Amino acid sequence: MKIRKAIYFDAPYQVSVQEEEIPALAAAQALVRTTLSAISAGTEMLFYRGQFPQEMAVDASIDALEEQSGYPMKYGYCAVGSVEELGENVDKNLLGKRVFSFQPHQSHFVADANALFEIPENLSDEDAVFLPNMETAVNLVMDAKPVIGERVIVFGQGIVGLLTASLLRQFPLKRLVVVDPVPLRRQAALALGVDAAFAPDELTENDFDLALELSGVPNALNAAIGVVDFAGRVVVGSWYGQKPVSLNLGGRFHRERIQLISSQVSTIAPQFGGRWDKARRFGVVLEMLGRVKPSQWISSRIPFGAADQAYVTLDARPQDVLQVILTYPT
Repeated sequence: MKIRKAIYFDAPYQVSVQEEEIPALAAAQALVRTTLSAISAGTEMLFYRGQFPQEMAVDASIDALEEQSGYPMKYGYCAVGSVEELGENVDKNLLGKRVFSFQPHQSHFVADANALFEIPENLSDEDAVFLPNMETAVNLVMDAKPVIGERVIVFGQGIVGLLTASLLRQFPLKRLVVVDPVPLRRQAALALGVDAAFAPDELTENDFDLALELSGVPNALNAAIGVVDFAGRVVVGSWYGQKPVSLNLGGRFHRERIQLISSQVSTIAPQFGGRWDKARRFGVVLEMLGRVKPSQWISSRIPFGAADQAYVTLDARPQDVLQVILTYPT
């Protein structure tokens, strides 16, 4: 019997590392030893704080998570590792390869071989672990459809916000502005080359064509609605969990035809469905990871066994970190 260690959310504000049996390999599966996993702070803190809808599947779009619906549970979806064993029907060339998979934080995992993404030689593990967040950023930009010469504002400069700003920076926009209360995040955005970075109480501009709300803060959605012009677009990429959202829709929103657009990475927008699939989008994601090199935003590397410290820090001092990475013993 082979044993792995896994991080569990046991209850709000309670995290533990538990041992459990590794499932036996099926013919089409592979066993992977994890080398790095990234904490997706915006989503994972909802689980850490008990702010997720407990009547729903944790994530029906990820096989490793879909059967869970409440505490205790595993979570995470940014894992990089090395293939150690193969089922009898798997191409033997996969053995020893570096791969990415949508998996919880755990020392080993078993996955269908066709669900593993081989990491190109020119991409480091540290950049590859950002794959899900870059996929989200690519999806957000596809849904936003920025137009040459537009004035664009992004609310929230966590990792998804920074990645989205890095993609928007490559468009010939008239102006690109970001908003975040955390100085460390605003500095990172300015280093990318955005035109301005404001704290929420500093923003005075209100003439944007496109706004993206990526902060996870419900009040920011009202702010986004308030700063776009006639028929402006507001793309909502935040998942608020159980946090209530109170919108002011009785003023400009109705009379000025402001558009609210929901964006979620598990599907591709119907208008692209005839030409795009997830494989094509992953190709773009890998290219953008190599171009942006998001490992520059890794601010903390914490040993897997001390993961509880990572969540305490993200809960109490989010202003001190950009991206937290869990490292695993070799």
